[in-house]
Amino acid sequence: MNSDSLPLRDPARAALRALPAAPAPGHTASTPAAYLLPTLDAARRRLARAWLMLALAALIGSGLFSVLLVLARTPGVNAFLPAGDFFRIALVVHVDLSVLVWFVAIAGLLWSLNLRALSERGGLRVAHASLALCGLGALGMALAAFADPGEAVMANYIPMLDSAGFRAALWTFAAGALLLVLLALTRAEKVGPAVDGTGALRFGLHASAVAAGVALVAFAWSLAVVPTTLPAKAYYEILYWGGGHALQFTWTLLMLVAWLALAHACGARVPLSARVVLLLFAVALVSVFVTPLAYLMHDVSTVEHRDLHTWAMRVGGGLAIAPMALAVLLALPSRRPLAPTQQPLRAALLASMLLFVAGGLIGMTIQGSNVKIPAHYHGCIVGVTLALMGVVYRLLPDLGYGAPQGRLARMQPWVYGIGQLLHIVGLVWSGGYGVQRKVAGAEQVLRSPGEIAGMGLMGLGGLLAIVGGLLFAVVVLRAMRMPPETENTRAAR
Repeated sequence: MNSDSLPLRDPARAALRALPAAPAPGHTASTPAAYLLPTLDAARRRLARAWLMLALAALIGSGLFSVLLVLARTPGVNAFLPAGDFFRIALVVHVDLSVLVWFVAIAGLLWSLNLRALSERGGLRVAHASLALCGLGALGMALAAFADPGEAVMANYIPMLDSAGFRAALWTFAAGALLLVLLALTRAEKVGPAVDGTGALRFGLHASAVAAGVALVAFAWSLAVVPTTLPAKAYYEILYWGGGHALQFTWTLLMLVAWLALAHACGARVPLSARVVLLLFAVALVSVFVTPLAYLMHDVSTVEHRDLHTWAMRVGGGLAIAPMALAVLLALPSRRPLAPTQQPLRAALLASMLLFVAGGLIGMTIQGSNVKIPAHYHGCIVGVTLALMGVVYRLLPDLGYGAPQGRLARMQPWVYGIGQLLHIVGLVWSGGYGVQRKVAGAEQVLRSPGEIAGMGLMGLGGLLAIVGGLLFAVVVLRAMRMPPETENTRAAR
């Protein structure tokens, strides 16, 4: 039976649950809230499923390119692979699929939870157009690596293949992302004055869409003012700097929503009231509005412009992340036995927090341009990715699929997380010797046994992380073939 035809909860009860509830008797503003994700109707469920399929395709594609990428940097193996251009092309596509397409597709999935009921007039056509454009753009970017690669430009945030085919694919994807953000901003469910846990999560989801809107404005602003006469490397670096920093607020807010939802799904009572969580989301969001100030105050090519974006990201993100991470860790039950369906969720949550903190600590040690820089952002980005993987596990039953459980589902977050941890430790180790970033093969100039050992550890961890990423796709696809939960089991969960 098609799971879209499965009976939903009573509409009146579902509508009441989706609205922020007034505090219950004995409930105060300081009482820990139940951080439940919003429920889905049939139309939004189908939309969320489609975004999930795009996210899976991006993750699988990124994994295939990362196999080539890691092998190109592993001592002894890279001698059998093509030289630098091969590595750079694989790096561009790997990053764009794993950091851009994957994150945007998961954002589409999560923002679907926060939409009001959709109809043909009420945004459904816009939603379908957004999904189609993003899918076509992602496919075009992957194919351009083989059909029209051009020069690989290692710009931060959105690396490029400087070819007409890749640019056309990226603009197609950008058009889809623009429609997605407009839909998320204009069709979001409103949060009332009495905020419960679900209302706080709704606010976090909406705040992430606002941050994405600011990022798109920044990209457009840069496109209008950055001189096209600049060399490709300088042009794309300046073009994507402001918007790329703003996007980090989007991903961070989605990660915080995922942490709270996963902690609650594991039976934890996070010692933060809904209003405090809403305030922390607001603090994380406010800093993104430094982005337009940076454009108004400084020319986009100046050091002051670049530094203001970096400062806003460090200050705004840290003020919200640290107290929420501490609250979630304190709330997690250490000895309480978990149900089989809860164990993968806790594994994803803990692995996410471990990697994100590791990436943040590495960022404090960066001096100069070496492989410590990719170690820093790999830790933070993978921390976000693991949180989003966990929230996908949590949402699969709500999408009409089975709940992931069993040894493979429990192991997957740790295989991926430990692999990435080894990967970044190897990069930090090598960075201590001054090994440069964005190079491979003989260009790495590995002289000492310590440099070779560090990059070898990087390669081992990277391959393990690739296995973990592909295992995620296996777990999700297996869950899609399992019988969906009944209303009774879903309510119990």
